[in-house]
Order: sequence, then C-alpha cells, then structure tokens
Amino acid sequence: MIKTEDIIKIAGYFSVIAHTPGRLRVRVSSKIKNESSSITIKDIENIPEKINGIISIKVKKIIGSVTIIYDPVIFPSSLWEDLIKGENLEEITSMMNALAKEVI
Repeated sequence: MIKTEDIIKIAGYFSVIAHTPGRLRVRVSSKIKNESSSITIKDIENIPEKINGIISIKVKKIIGSVTIIYDPVIFPSSLWEDLIKGENLEEITSMMNALAKEVI
C-alpha cells in the first residue's frame, strides 16, 4: 500500500514535461530504480482509487513518463509544482491525508 510519504519521496524523481490545469506529464529519472522501497507501478496506477481528486495515472515505463489527470479545483497547479520541487511538503501531506479515501 502506498502512503503519502511514498508519494512525496517518488515525486523527487520527477521533472515536468508538460502541465496544464488538470493534466500533468512528468519524466521519471532512471535513478528511481535505486529507490529501496517496495512501491510498484501498480501501486502508482492505483493512487486514484485512494485519493479524491486524482482521476487517473498512466505510467509509460518504456519512455519513462507518468501522466496524471486530476481535478484542478481540488489540486491547484501550484501544489504539483511544489510537490516536484520538494516545497511545502507538510501542507501537501496534510491535504493528501485529508483527501485519502477510506479503503473498505
């Protein structure tokens, strides 16, 4: 199961390719392979089931990119930019925990 802390950790490997409100495409550094966590691609793709406001996540492993479709009313563009830059992480963590869906 992926946690908010894991999302913040893996976001450090992202760089923005394109970003319009509601759609974020990022390049994923190959250094993520060295990450010693148990996060899988399936865990990342399942994030929309766990956090309100994230509609879909598509991972393109061959080209090393991730596309996130999200609700820009819930997640302002600046939040994503802060997440990737590693800024305002306490605020982001608090927000994601508040938006977490209860898993039954």
